[in-house]
Amino acid sequence: MLPIGPYTLKNRFILAPMAGVSEMPFRSIAFELGAALCTTELVSAQGLFRINTRTLRYLRFNPEVERPYSLQIFGGEPEVMARAAVIGKEHGAQIIDINMGCPVKKVTRSGAGSALMCDPSRAGDLVRMMREATGLPVTAKIRSGWDANSRNFREMADSLGAAGVAALAVHPRTRAQGYSGKADWSVIADLKKHVGDAFPVIGNGDVKTVEDATRMHEMTGCDYVMIGRGALGNPWLFRELLGGPKPSREERATLVLRHFREHLHFVSHERVTREKLPPEEEAARAEKAAVHNFRKHLAWYAHGLAGASHFRNLVNRLETKREVESSVEQFFLGAERDASGAPEEEYDVDYRTALG
Repeated sequence: MLPIGPYTLKNRFILAPMAGVSEMPFRSIAFELGAALCTTELVSAQGLFRINTRTLRYLRFNPEVERPYSLQIFGGEPEVMARAAVIGKEHGAQIIDINMGCPVKKVTRSGAGSALMCDPSRAGDLVRMMREATGLPVTAKIRSGWDANSRNFREMADSLGAAGVAALAVHPRTRAQGYSGKADWSVIADLKKHVGDAFPVIGNGDVKTVEDATRMHEMTGCDYVMIGRGALGNPWLFRELLGGPKPSREERATLVLRHFREHLHFVSHERVTREKLPPEEEAARAEKAAVHNFRKHLAWYAHGLAGASHFRNLVNRLETKREVESSVEQFFLGAERDASGAPEEEYDVDYRTALG
């Protein structure tokens, strides 16, 4: 495997940055279960530039576990992105990643995310200026192109490579596809052949099992395999990729409870409100917000278990910490794998959580 800047990762398996998912508690769990790198969810360069309190909360990380700490930033203005990268470094970032793949309009209409696929020269300027401003390795995540008529991933790789990109992840769907259809792994193979060993290529898209990861690496020759939606509700996948076992019922229940409690602490600690409320009321509001936000994780953790449909219906009515803990203990300690075979589910990352 090629190193990413000065960092030689412990294996080739990387957690994808996912909006509303890749917050500190989930990243820490993935790292502990074997992931070699876990980049943050996308963070607004404008928010960092303006020292926005809500944005700064996304920079929290666990220095004992998250090594190296990779921060993903989105934006389209080179000067703003460079300043945001400096602020990220001041808060502990060791790798800066640029989001060049987010397909949502709120991001692309500002010239950020996958809109950068339409301007390889400006994309290269971002990498160059952020690298020069921080001295850190700068990576990027792109798509195959804007649409089927403009699959310009090779041109993007040339521009970013000339600017000194430390690694390039590619999700082989176009912006127009979003997350629909099948990821075209031939794009990853083409990109790796095109750049050779100039910098590491990270393959991403439709990796849900150990077999998928093995097949992607063998078919494309990519240096690293990035796993996104396949890790939702199944962070143990990273352990399985290294030859470890699937979780037992007890381990599953214990980890879900741990994830929830750490998520509750993370949200409560970072919660910012415009109102000045009595401490008891503020704590209750923070707890309710954390429970509502964690419901999606509970549904993902239940996938493939007997009784998951009934549990998901219950999850949507949970309001308090005590209700979550009781429901988790009752369901996950008793739930077996669904022998009938759970139907395939596709999870779209909800950018609204991160973008407001």
